Amino acid sequence: MSKSHVEALELTGFSQMAISDAAQVVGYFNYINRIAEGLGVDLEPDMNK
Repeated sequence: MSKSHVEALELTGFSQMAISDAAQVVGYFNYINRIAEGLGVDLEPDMNK
């Protein structure tokens, strides 16, 4: 998460704890997507129809 993103979230009232939690969730989501892509797993099969 870039500094400008963090500053924008702070301006909207998010606490440092909430911003940190959100960054961790995004990181885990990206990790799962990379693993699934490497294994050839389609995480959203209905979206490709």
